[in-house]
Amino acid sequence: MRCPKCGNQDDKVIDSRSSREGSTIRRRRQCLGCSHRFTTYEEIEHEGLMVVKRDGRREEFSKDKLLSGLKKACQKRPISPAVIEDLAEKIVDQITDKYDREVPGMAIGERVMEELRALDSVAYVRFASVYRRFDEATEFVKEVKKLEAENDSTKS
Repeated sequence: MRCPKCGNQDDKVIDSRSSREGSTIRRRRQCLGCSHRFTTYEEIEHEGLMVVKRDGRREEFSKDKLLSGLKKACQKRPISPAVIEDLAEKIVDQITDKYDREVPGMAIGERVMEELRALDSVAYVRFASVYRRFDEATEFVKEVKKLEAENDSTKS
């Protein structure tokens, strides 16, 4: 690991801790050249999982892309960044448990919508409007009314 301050590659690990339910290891390091302390994170790399898009194209699965979509949906909502990151980790775990090499893009989108529906209705509608490609306001209103009906039936 290269020191961010002096560039030296010699360091020692001072502390290691498991974080995010064991999926990440946080390491506190000290540079042997300048004694600067810094933190690194290690996580499991999910190799070779390809997403099959609607048009048949394939692209490598990206947790960062998933996280970006979740952040956009949850923007200006009372949802902490830690909750969003945990949600992304949960979705990645579910997808990698179920699929080995290829995952349909629809499976990811539906998974995200299920989780957002349970978390925050506004974030859910935001994501659904992009994911389902609402072309008209009536489609958007229909989805909101469906969500309201579900909420009313759960309160009864």
